[in-house]
Amino acid sequence: MASVDVVDETFLVVPRAVVAAAFAPPSAWRRFWPDLDLHVYLDRGEQGLRWTVGGALTGTMEVWLEQVLDGTLLHYFLRAELPDDVPAKRVRREVRRRQLAAKEVSLGLKMTLEAGRAPGCPPPVS
Repeated sequence: MASVDVVDETFLVVPRAVVAAAFAPPSAWRRFWPDLDLHVYLDRGEQGLRWTVGGALTGTMEVWLEQVLDGTLLHYFLRAELPDDVPAKRVRREVRRRQLAAKEVSLGLKMTLEAGRAPGCPPPVS
């Protein structure tokens, strides 16, 4: 089992294609995960991306976009190791930091992509 194992889910009331477009450009990856070197090993189109991870961590990462009702369930998975043998306390801090960063990305997208949508209303048709 990876020492850094982060799983997150966030529901966005926007079409899956819109969420996929937010993750498509490599410049977005650098903005979301500035200390990670990401290389796509599986581009699933509107269903998301899978990367190998280098840099601050070594492992794999995935964004899976699942169409649910009138929106998209954004699933995020990070399974990686720190580069050196590090104390358990540092691993715990890193896991917590990555959990908060994952939620920051998903909630940031939610706020941006749902902007202007009144609560309880469906997403705008694109």
